[in-house]
Amino acid sequence: MTTDTGAVIDTTFLVTCCGMLSAPLEKVFDGQERFKGRIFHTSRWPRDGVELAGKRVGVVGVGATGIQVIQTIADTVGHLTVFVRTPQYVLPMKNPAFDAAGEVYKNRFEELREVLPRTFTGFEYDFGPSWAELTPEQRRARLEDIHADGSLKLWLASFAEIFFYEDISEEVSEFVREKMRERLVDERLCDLLIPKDYGFGTHRVPLEMGYLEVYRRPNVTAVNCRETPIARVVPEGIEMADGTVHELDVIVLATGFDAGTGALTRIDIRGRDGVSMKEEWGKDIRTMMGLQVHGFPNLFTTAVPLAPSAALCNMTTCLQQQTEWIADCIQFMRANGKTVCEPTAEAEAAWVAHHDATANATLISKTDSWYLGSNIPGKPRRVLSYTGGVGTYRQKCAEVAEAGYTGFAMQ
Repeated sequence: MTTDTGAVIDTTFLVTCCGMLSAPLEKVFDGQERFKGRIFHTSRWPRDGVELAGKRVGVVGVGATGIQVIQTIADTVGHLTVFVRTPQYVLPMKNPAFDAAGEVYKNRFEELREVLPRTFTGFEYDFGPSWAELTPEQRRARLEDIHADGSLKLWLASFAEIFFYEDISEEVSEFVREKMRERLVDERLCDLLIPKDYGFGTHRVPLEMGYLEVYRRPNVTAVNCRETPIARVVPEGIEMADGTVHELDVIVLATGFDAGTGALTRIDIRGRDGVSMKEEWGKDIRTMMGLQVHGFPNLFTTAVPLAPSAALCNMTTCLQQQTEWIADCIQFMRANGKTVCEPTAEAEAAWVAHHDATANATLISKTDSWYLGSNIPGKPRRVLSYTGGVGTYRQKCAEVAEAGYTGFAMQ
């Protein structure tokens, strides 16, 4: 392995811990380099800070990170212009006080250690009664109760059927739209900020604190980029396709990431016979359980495609499981005098087929989003995260290990 300074590191194993969302889309508009003010991606926030008080600030994007920025800076800036293309279903976040929550969770440590790795998403909650088991009144009551909880529970532990049946998805989606309409009030804002063309939960669901109310402030303007897209960045600010220029002092790009693959394809990783991971994943995104890739011996991976990840997983739970599996695998190799480990092509193909069959049964696979790499032109289309559940994935990984790492060729 060679670093950017020319240092060479010789190692038997390489374990990548680069993150699912760590390759930002920074160069997205023509003219960014000519902007007279400050411009940066949310994940590259200036280390020296940035003065926003009284400034004209533009935020491009209203995904999870954009929402965090918007709701945080609205009462500080002189004027905030939000460039909205794809509206998001949002849920109110009601974080408990840290000290009080910490004490509760410490007292539940043993329980949570047992439960979290086995739920569908690695959180403490899981899906309850099925849709068919409840009356319409009971379903509504359950939705109301969970919505009031102020967490991701409505998405990840209300009704599993929202991921599979369009009519159920639509009913729950309309419930969330109703909650958003109550807070937005204004018809134009509702039309701009409430999704209509995809179902609740098929995109990443952001949590927020006062985000919707921001748009009712006199110093905030929401720009509809669906009707009139951004054309370019000019020295004075952002120019729209119709020639309108929004003059700005600071531009914050909440424009997302090359999810799952980007962190590794931005590194020149070469496998057997010099095969390029960037080129291979440019043709077809494949892994063996998100832990290794055929053709890249002794390369172990975390937070990559075809394993539970940021899409449908509590990442702390999932990364702990993946790193423990990798450590156990390397320990097994050393105990048995093995120095090379690589998944067989057949085992990898079988996992890809299982992953696809599981994902393609869901509405997620039918909705364009970064979950499928749809935000990256030319990226192979595949649901990036394993949708079979954290507990199921953990069990499948354990079965492979208990069988002597079947599907992984060692020598």
